[in-house]
Amino acid sequence: MANPRLVIVHRRTELQELLDRHATRGQAEFFLRTRGRTLQDVQERHDRLNAALATVRAAVPAEWRHAEVERADLSRFLLTPEDVIAVVGQDGLVANTAKYLNAQPVIGVDPEPEANPGVLVRHTPKAADRLLHEAAAAGTVERLQCQELATVTARLDDGQELSGLNEVFIGHASHQSARYRLTTPAGRAESHSSSGLIVSTGTGATGWCASIALDRGGRPLPSPTDPRLAWFVREAWPSPITGTSLTEGVLEAGETLRITVASDQLVVFGDGMEDDRLTASWGQEITVQLGARPLRLVG
Repeated sequence: MANPRLVIVHRRTELQELLDRHATRGQAEFFLRTRGRTLQDVQERHDRLNAALATVRAAVPAEWRHAEVERADLSRFLLTPEDVIAVVGQDGLVANTAKYLNAQPVIGVDPEPEANPGVLVRHTPKAADRLLHEAAAAGTVERLQCQELATVTARLDDGQELSGLNEVFIGHASHQSARYRLTTPAGRAESHSSSGLIVSTGTGATGWCASIALDRGGRPLPSPTDPRLAWFVREAWPSPITGTSLTEGVLEAGETLRITVASDQLVVFGDGMEDDRLTASWGQEITVQLGARPLRLVG
């Protein structure tokens, strides 16, 4: 079996993106000043991320291989079963990475503990160094103790599918009403005209899903490791042909929520990544259920 490979995932910093857009530091500084910000703050965040990356790079065990990939290139990067993934950045970057994984352990590294919630990026760069060297000394990546976080998968009837760590959204690409027919696992069905629907994991239950549940008086939601999903229809509109009685529920393992498209086009995307989406046309069926590949997050 091949030696493990540490794959470091990160994204471009705000400073790098500003320099791409404005070409010089002077132009970038002027742009920030017009918006009441300073280049120093942006530079400090850039420096903290680079320092974290340097620490993780230096932590790669001598016998391991090493690769790096930016968020924008993940869909084109070939991951292998023996990879260990070190995500250096914010919680959202872990969620963005999860859809490309198949049981590889993930170490979330927080370059700014004072700024990030650290729900998924749970480790400092120095703690990541210790974890990697302990795994190398033990001679197995199984030394890395992981929690299995539930994922959610949406699948079109033509075989296309998309997964999310937090949630998937199904709705119109703009602010128009989404029209569809929803069928629950129990076989109850209803036609809807709504702002779309979300199906959330326990990880996502602290974000978008939580705000919807709170608006409805509070609902018990799954925890990140629960093999269950919560679903909510957003702003269902009553009319002679559309109803509002089936607007929330829970999907247990093995259960499926079915959505039959009754609009010219609906989109499906996960974890807020609208550019990475599926498009379903009139009459197509979308099924949503618990994902078969949980995220293995090093605790």
